[in-house]
Amino acid sequence: MRYHEMRQEDLEKTVNSDFANGLAEDEVNKRRKQFGYNELQEAEKQSALLLFFSQFKDFMVIVLLAATLISGLLGEYIDAVAIIAIVLINGFLGFFQERKAEKSLSALKELSAPQVYVLRDGNWTKVPSKEVVPGDVIKFASGDRIGADVRLIKVNNLEIEESALTGESVPVTKQTGEIKGENINLGDLENMAFMGTMVTRGNGIGVVTAIGMQTAMGKIADMIQTAETMTTPLQRRLEQLGKILITVALILTALVVGIGVIQGHDMYTMFLAGVSLAVAAIPEGLPAIVTVALSLGVQRMIRRNAIVRKLPAVETLGCASVICSDKTGTLTQNKMTVTHLWSGGNTWTVSGTGYDPEGSFYRSEKRVSPSSEKSLNQLLTFGMLCNNAKIKVKDDEYILDGDPTEGALLVAALKAGMQRESLLGKFTIEKEFPFDSTRKMMSIVVKDQQGKRFIVTKGAPDVLVNISQSILWEEKLQHRTKEFTEKVQGAIHELASNALRTIAIAYTPWTSPSLPQSEEEAEKGLTFIGLHGMIDPPRPEVKQAVKECRQAGIKTVMITGDHVITAKAIAKDLGILRGQDKVLEGADLNSMEVEDLEEVVEKVSVFARVSPEHKLKIVKALQNRGHVVAMTGDGVNDAPAIKAADIGVAMGITGTDVAKEASSLVLLDDNFATIKSAINEGRNIYENIRKFIRYLLASNVGEILVMLFAMILALPLPLVPIQILWVNLVTDGLPAMALGLDKPEEDVMKRNPRHPKEGVFARGLGWKVVSRGFLIGISTLAAFIIAYKHHPDHLAYAQTVAFATLVMAQLIHVFDCRSEKSVFARNPFGNMYLVWAVLSSLVLMLLVIYLPGLQPIFHTVSIDPRDWLLIAGMSALPTFLLAGSFFAGKKR
Repeated sequence: MRYHEMRQEDLEKTVNSDFANGLAEDEVNKRRKQFGYNELQEAEKQSALLLFFSQFKDFMVIVLLAATLISGLLGEYIDAVAIIAIVLINGFLGFFQERKAEKSLSALKELSAPQVYVLRDGNWTKVPSKEVVPGDVIKFASGDRIGADVRLIKVNNLEIEESALTGESVPVTKQTGEIKGENINLGDLENMAFMGTMVTRGNGIGVVTAIGMQTAMGKIADMIQTAETMTTPLQRRLEQLGKILITVALILTALVVGIGVIQGHDMYTMFLAGVSLAVAAIPEGLPAIVTVALSLGVQRMIRRNAIVRKLPAVETLGCASVICSDKTGTLTQNKMTVTHLWSGGNTWTVSGTGYDPEGSFYRSEKRVSPSSEKSLNQLLTFGMLCNNAKIKVKDDEYILDGDPTEGALLVAALKAGMQRESLLGKFTIEKEFPFDSTRKMMSIVVKDQQGKRFIVTKGAPDVLVNISQSILWEEKLQHRTKEFTEKVQGAIHELASNALRTIAIAYTPWTSPSLPQSEEEAEKGLTFIGLHGMIDPPRPEVKQAVKECRQAGIKTVMITGDHVITAKAIAKDLGILRGQDKVLEGADLNSMEVEDLEEVVEKVSVFARVSPEHKLKIVKALQNRGHVVAMTGDGVNDAPAIKAADIGVAMGITGTDVAKEASSLVLLDDNFATIKSAINEGRNIYENIRKFIRYLLASNVGEILVMLFAMILALPLPLVPIQILWVNLVTDGLPAMALGLDKPEEDVMKRNPRHPKEGVFARGLGWKVVSRGFLIGISTLAAFIIAYKHHPDHLAYAQTVAFATLVMAQLIHVFDCRSEKSVFARNPFGNMYLVWAVLSSLVLMLLVIYLPGLQPIFHTVSIDPRDWLLIAGMSALPTFLLAGSFFAGKKR
């Protein structure tokens, strides 16, 4: 129903209510049976048991469980227990993460008013908000939260803060008249009030038009529940890797069985040998190491003011190609600030931002003292007097108590060195006529120390200039002529074109011995003094962050509920709106399907006057174009898009609980620049994950090939299964985790984002894995053959030499994995965690070889010191052969 278009008489009939007496109790009960309770419905939640088991449906986990089963069937119970432990640890991590994540609707419920005043049978009574029904007449005043969606039928200076729903940076002044038009945005429905929004000034009465899931808040709740949660690029890559590994494992099993049968071995023996190789192909520690690497990244991000709620989000940030950012509070400070003042043909600029009373005044770039400029001093003085806002200091931070517009006027005067207390010692405020949305003005009656009275008025410039009789022009009082009116209107237009919100100040002497009794009486014969121009200013560090994101191939898109002029001005200032970039408004989006938006979305940098549905549409259009989308926001209206985005980012200070619970990342400082730092961290984490995948798989290829070549050559097996498991879990594990702590390379934020469909083995990684693995396998097999020839009756000795060579070759190779170029491209001591991890792995290897208690378990024997020369030479050979080819390539 289009309640906003109806006259009050038609509205009363449509909702079948009585505005004078409210609903009768029996009618309330009847409607409650029809419409239900006024509460948000939650989708049926998955049981804890099902949620736990859902952690094991990932392809990589299924592969590991299959490896466990095979290990158990082969009697390798230690292997089976180790793999099960890894799978369970990962399962519990995922379970506890998801149990914390889905709290969006409980946070939404907290935004609905717990109790409301409702008119029933002619009496006002307080009831729980869940008992309100459509047609109920409810009232509310400053500080109350609206309990349902209502059409307003009576208002008194009513202003409602709707930023959680609309993104508007200032409270909306409400009225009761009809509003006509198609595709009207939520923020423009000035005769409606919505569930969960807060009354900041005045009071009002309205009739309930929607409850529960039918409210604007309810529709957002429904979008949060139905918004599809995207799988992250990392999850997709690990699934791809799992499929590759299982394919390799199956091929190996078939190959070994085939070779063995051809050589005359029985089928059963060869099948067991093939399965052993297949198990060796799977890096059991990979999921655990990925989880640890992401967790370490989380700790580093906390130090950068970003809290990660969902682990894979850390890596997803690294391939973000578009950041859709809310304007208010993220790109801007969410603190209205006077930046320009105008009076009688003169314009002053004011430095300083936010509510900090530090700043200077300039005219034509020359610093001036407000006390020496009469009209400027008057403008600031009257702005401070006709004002009810207060600035408080808490934890060394200046905090506003009151209306944002009045706060901006107050801070401008404080910057001039004025103090309200000292002003009130010189001037006594005898009467106040509060701001009224019809008059668009507020006035006070003031008496000075000489007993003279005058009226100070502030309000909408276009209204104030037209009712003023005179104007202060170049410090002189002039009769307001058409020429002067046009000059003032020109100044208003110029400030507005720079996205500044303007407030006018006027005054008039009051000579009557008695105080004025009405606004009409007081607001006559006014002298127009000047204008305050204010804006919610951009954060100073955001411009550089936007520039760095652009250099990194990441597009920044502003999405705001604010007006298009304001949005364009801020976007141009920050370098978001450039050249041929387009701007789209909510009205344009109303007539577009997602498919239509896809055609133009690449060219759009600013979306203004948007609703929650629009934000979701924008995210979907960008994703359909192949982008990895980061969506930031703070309000309830942002939550569905935050949840649907590849990476949802919520504000930690100004953000609602709803936005935080729907997000993957929470910014502790609400700062866009922190997103840039998080992207830097995310890119580095992905590169580190590539490093340890390269390291682990090259190591596993080495293990497979040494076993496979030994079978082809009809040699005994160079390694026993427990030694392979030791290498996979212990020797590989510690250095791989240390690779996850590697610092980013210098050019990490000068590369374009990687394509979301880029495979794990892209950019030559597959060749590096195979070539390094091949050399590690060959050198290990060579060491085994040499040792076996010298000790033909002592197979365990040759196997121990092969084990030591394999471990040493991998520990040298790990330093090669730090760079795409060569082992010598980076300082080996640049990652001391890796140095200590390698030393620890060496010590553990020596314990397994020389400790009598461990030798029977791992089938090892003590190695003769002379054979360590063989081991050292063979293990260093793969890395130094590749390093030699690198330097040869550089010389060419």
